[in-house]
This record gives sequence, C-alpha cells and structure tokens, in this order.
Amino acid sequence: MEVSKAIENRRSIRDFKQEDINKEIVEDILNCGRLAPSAKNRQPWYFVVVKSEIKNKIADMMIDYTITTNDAIERKKLGYANSANPTANVIKQAPILILIFKPKDDHWIVGDNLSIGACVQNICLRATDLGLGSLWIRDIAYVSEKVAEMLGHGDLELNCAVSLGIPNQCPKPRPRKKLEDIIEWL
Repeated sequence: MEVSKAIENRRSIRDFKQEDINKEIVEDILNCGRLAPSAKNRQPWYFVVVKSEIKNKIADMMIDYTITTNDAIERKKLGYANSANPTANVIKQAPILILIFKPKDDHWIVGDNLSIGACVQNICLRATDLGLGSLWIRDIAYVSEKVAEMLGHGDLELNCAVSLGIPNQCPKPRPRKKLEDIIEWL
C-alpha cells in the first residue's frame, strides 16, 4: 500500500475480532515505530507488549480509577476521563496492547512527546498497511504510574498505548478541517 493510501485508510478501531496476531507481525509493526524520527535522535520509546491477563488487569485499573477516585482535583479530571471506561473495554477486546514508555526527564518532555507521536503514527500506519486495526490510547495516562510500577518500570513514564488487532468494523472517516481553513501562505 502506498503511504498516502495508508494515511487515508487509517481509522481508530474500537471493535476487534477475537483473533491473535503473531509475534513476527507485532515486531514488524514495532520496528516501523522504532524507525520514526525523534528529537535529537533520542529515540525515547520503550515498548512493552501485553496480552490476556495483564492487558485485562490494566483495563480494570482504568475502570477502577473512574469509580474509586475521591480526590477533588482528580474528580475534576474525570470530566475528561469519561472515555476511560469505553477505552478500557476496547483494551480488553483487542488481542494486543502496546505500552509505550519514555525516560523521566523534565528537560525533554516536549521533544520526547513529539517523538513518541511520530512513533505511534508509524505504528498505526504500518498496522493499516498490514490490514490490521489500531487505537492510539491516551486514557492510559490516568493509571500510568500504577501500571509502570506493576510492570517493574517505575523508572520510566508510561506515555501512551496502542491497541492492535484485526478490525471488526470499518468506520467512516471522521470530519476533518478543510486545508484552506488551517493554512496560511505568507
């Protein structure tokens, strides 16, 4: 598939078939992520691929967060976390969850986050190219520290995640702003 076609065809998939993806395909996809450009060539990503019980435990942690948090500041954040429960259900359904960690380094927050964005885009485009579906997950942020500790990576920061599998849906394209509305030539 041509790159422009993969870009046009990529969709956020929230319904997956219950079929596993073999390790070689996942590693191919992660290799494409690894090849993304990164600020100062830091390559800040570290991938942890989880399946089955661990994946479901992470999803349950997200659901528990929305139910049990009592802190007023955290409750206010829940206004933004209303997607955490549906996202947790997607995580449970997809056969693969890729967790993307980065170093804890306050001097590189912007550069590392931009770099990981490029990495995730490569992952999603390669998945599309292979006929697979993906969902870039930000909601993991609500439980990122707990997940990192549970997996023995407390020295790293869990930046985001990607669910991966065979799509069981074919969503229509989401609305996009017109190019002429977002570009200025000087």
